[in-house]
Amino acid sequence: MSQSVRTRPEGSGQALSEAYDTALLDLDGVVYAGGHAITHAVESLATAREGGMHLAYVTNNALRTPDAVAAHLTELGIPAAADDVITSAQAVSRLIAEQVPAGSRVLVIGGEGLRVALRERGLEPVESADDDPAAVVQGFGGPDLPWGRFAEASYAVARGVPWFASNTDLTIPSGRGIAPGNGAAVEVVRIATGAEPQVAGKPLPPMHRETILRTGAQRPLVVGDRLDTDIEGAFNGGVDSLLVLTGVTDGAQLLAAPPQHRPTYVDADLRGLLSGQPEVVAEGAGFRCGGWTATAGERLELDGDGEALDGLRALCAAAWTAAGEGACALDGGKALARLGL
Repeated sequence: MSQSVRTRPEGSGQALSEAYDTALLDLDGVVYAGGHAITHAVESLATAREGGMHLAYVTNNALRTPDAVAAHLTELGIPAAADDVITSAQAVSRLIAEQVPAGSRVLVIGGEGLRVALRERGLEPVESADDDPAAVVQGFGGPDLPWGRFAEASYAVARGVPWFASNTDLTIPSGRGIAPGNGAAVEVVRIATGAEPQVAGKPLPPMHRETILRTGAQRPLVVGDRLDTDIEGAFNGGVDSLLVLTGVTDGAQLLAAPPQHRPTYVDADLRGLLSGQPEVVAEGAGFRCGGWTATAGERLELDGDGEALDGLRALCAAAWTAAGEGACALDGGKALARLGL
């Protein structure tokens, strides 16, 4: 994918599982939410895998180890090995290892996923700012992470110890709704210290580098539900992306997306891997996809009938073209309501 400004979702005459060799799949909001697989995920991934597509699971959630994630996926009916899982804990641990001496102590504010990843890089996890750490690393610790851990990080960071964060996602989807993510926890330490961490996770380059190193992907397709992590990460890495609407992104956010948040393809869920993608065609003053035509004037307008997703793709083309290198501020509420989105 070039870095030119995308003005419409692309079409594909091939199933995406045939056009790309590796799917780099986000987990929360794409494959599962909370402890349950998202509808159509299990069968869609099985079909893609049987057709020869390599499936890699790429998550900003640093809490669980690759072994634990793979076991969870397998329990859900998605066979996976630890080597199929790439986490922001692994990406940040590589980043730290490149900047501190081998065997250094690292103060961990987070869960077991961080500790395992640090040991993999020959670093020693410690629990206290008084343990003379060479670095502080912060990753998602789950709802039971004690408040005192943030104080421990603040003590070390205030002394000048280099600070790293696995990721800065402000929210994380759960089976009960949207919960605070690691980014919210990072803000606590930032407020206390005035410092800025080095961040490894999506959408930043260390995570993309870690993923490519571990998967060896030649024609990767990033699959995600978040514009500001998954899709921007694909943009930064110069690879194509598929946005699925099973997580945090809704139609209004997609229409308002600036260039770095515009996916190559848009689909409802992971069934989108198994099919081609319809083409969006410029037609007169508007854009047509399937039976729908979208135009941008004082607001975003939609005429026609057909599949709701085709209407959304046409609206994206109208909105992104009107916005150019910015974010579309035109009202698309009525059009989205007509599509049930």
